[in-house]
Amino acid sequence: MPALTTPICDFGWKAPDFELIGTDNIHHSFSKISGKNGTIVMFICNHCPYVKSVIHRIVEDCKILQENGIGIIAVMSNDVNDPKYGHEDSFDNMKIFSKKNNFSFPYVYDQTQEVGRKYDAVCTPDFFGFNNKNELQYRGRLEASQQELVPNAPKELLDAMLLVANTGKGPEEQIPSIGCSIKWIEKN
Repeated sequence: MPALTTPICDFGWKAPDFELIGTDNIHHSFSKISGKNGTIVMFICNHCPYVKSVIHRIVEDCKILQENGIGIIAVMSNDVNDPKYGHEDSFDNMKIFSKKNNFSFPYVYDQTQEVGRKYDAVCTPDFFGFNNKNELQYRGRLEASQQELVPNAPKELLDAMLLVANTGKGPEEQIPSIGCSIKWIEKN
């Protein structure tokens, strides 16, 4: 399967609100998890090798960002009936994945894929970084690591969101995220 890349950042695009069930069996919404200095909505899944290779770095960076007033939520929009990956991305396996990786943020299930479509999510991982006015300021990658870790890679998402927390603006130069395609439900 070819890797996909995300589009460039549409600066100022407003975050649509949503409410989805989390692996903690609580409904979470964008408005409830928004941070005083910004918010990250990331699209991830359990099976993606791109996500698996950097999940510990995502978790580490998110803890730092949360300490700096950034709200964070992870959304799983894949079709759980996909014959190849559906079982691994199931809600039960989302619970296992989030617990195993010590998520400090909600991991929610986008069963209808409505949220993934509203955000125009492309791949996993796909990061959307908003300022405290819920305006998009970052649509880039975590770092240079993809399926293989790059030692001492600059922490692009972390640095961008710390900039957003301090100035309300993201960096002008952003490198798109790359990953596995979202597994969309086929429409008849």
